[in-house]
Amino acid sequence: MSTLHPNIATLRSIYEDLRRIERHADEDMVLHTAQRQAGDPGRIYGKAAVVEKMQALLRESGRTLTMRVDSIVANDYFGAVLGSIRARRGGSEIGMPFCGLWRFRDGCILEHWENSYDIAELDAFMRGDAPEESTWVRG
Repeated sequence: MSTLHPNIATLRSIYEDLRRIERHADEDMVLHTAQRQAGDPGRIYGKAAVVEKMQALLRESGRTLTMRVDSIVANDYFGAVLGSIRARRGGSEIGMPFCGLWRFRDGCILEHWENSYDIAELDAFMRGDAPEESTWVRG
């Protein structure tokens, strides 16, 4: 019988409730947001700022944001999570694939790279600028 790597359990816990990132983040954690652009690398530095970013994401979605995990791979150093993100806002709903990449040291999260398949559409949705029906929403 094999046991799951502890970093898999950490990632599973975080994706079940984004607020749990605070339990596992290094004080100097770096978040590379999905909104990376020319001239704006989209980095957030420090545990407190990362926690605030996660809380803001939940608030912006009216606490409807969920992340369904399809697969997790992790070892002592890195983790990768594939899944789909969903949120509702008013009468609209969005859902699309994501890939989260993580770097660990001694069980603590040092870095996280957010990646959603269509960040422009997701950002527009979160601002309330998206059409009522997203082309990404699936059953």
